Amino acid sequence: MGVLNVTPDSFSDGGAYESTERAIARGLELRAQGADLIDVGGESTRPGAAPVPPEIEQDRVVPVIEALAARGIDVSIDTIHASTAAAAVAAGARVINDVSGGLHDPEMLAVAATASRAHGVRFIAGHWRGIPDPDHAHSDYDDAVHDVRAALAGLAAAALAAGVARDHLILDPGLGFDKTAADGWRLLAQLDALTGLGFPVLVGASRKRMLGDALAELPKAASSAGATAPNGHERDLATAVVSAFAAQAGAWGVRVHDVAGTMQALAVQRAWTGGAASRALAAPTATLPTDRITLTGLEVFAHHGVFDFERERGQRFLIDIEVSVDLRAAAAGDALAETVHYGELADAIVAAVERDPVDLIETVAERIAEVTLGFAGVAEARITVHKPDAPIAHPFQDVSVTVVRGGAQ
Repeated sequence: MGVLNVTPDSFSDGGAYESTERAIARGLELRAQGADLIDVGGESTRPGAAPVPPEIEQDRVVPVIEALAARGIDVSIDTIHASTAAAAVAAGARVINDVSGGLHDPEMLAVAATASRAHGVRFIAGHWRGIPDPDHAHSDYDDAVHDVRAALAGLAAAALAAGVARDHLILDPGLGFDKTAADGWRLLAQLDALTGLGFPVLVGASRKRMLGDALAELPKAASSAGATAPNGHERDLATAVVSAFAAQAGAWGVRVHDVAGTMQALAVQRAWTGGAASRALAAPTATLPTDRITLTGLEVFAHHGVFDFERERGQRFLIDIEVSVDLRAAAAGDALAETVHYGELADAIVAAVERDPVDLIETVAERIAEVTLGFAGVAEARITVHKPDAPIAHPFQDVSVTVVRGGAQ
């Protein structure tokens, strides 16, 4: 993802592309350098930045998105405002990138869900604890990796329950958002804890203070050696190194200001990985955990059905859920955080079933599976939806649909 800040006050390039013409030219340049996605932002989220009304934000970003999308370039909108996300999607954006994960604006998840269903738009849910605090007053993690992983699992479950398709959801640990440099490096070093949630993970470390801290002990000449391009920045070389390590660790994408330098680093990473391809092919295939949690007979009243009277009157649906999850850590530490909270799972499933009506219980089952797989640690889900009061003209006891999702699928 190439960063395109259409703002006067972003932390590293504020004002450089403030005019629409310069922003469009920069977007074309980033694409030519190899960016797959241009991330357009009209409001800075750096610590201490002044908030921007959505109307002004939209005035900044919509013309740029329209121009880039018209040229066949994939664009994402970097915003915490639902109205801006909706306007950007209407202008051609293919991704909504919300650093708050939908927490800042209560309408964001509904906008993301509609865009996902109607247009195939992806939603990036970032982790934060509110508008970034320059003094790190909110960086009080017991364990940054564990806490961020749990929070991202919750954001994923909320997005799926709202209607975002599972394959349209991406997670971002939010480096620099109320996290110290040490927290950020721990998250990167243990990126597998986040990719293990089963969603693509975006890494956004570009030019951030954690890189400056890592370079602080270098001689001045060495720490500024990366600033060789016309618009170079002293942290671009370090950003490219992080990008290569992130790709090696399984990141879905990296969000960077310096696309050209990062493309070089990724080319080296791919060549390095290709040299080990034969060894990778011989690696054993991962197996699903054999432990199970089962919840049966969950009753939900909803308005699904092919016939109009079913949607008008509503009826009972009974849900059975069996999830595959490794329970050893939970049992060893008697730790709720290491297992699936079945009360929260039940709440999420009920919310998903009660959402907008659909014709088929097959669709309801798929929706429940998406929500269930959003819970941390769930490797596979077997979902059965019963419709005991179905309008069938013959005596019967039950009709149901079962789907199995996750695992090797």
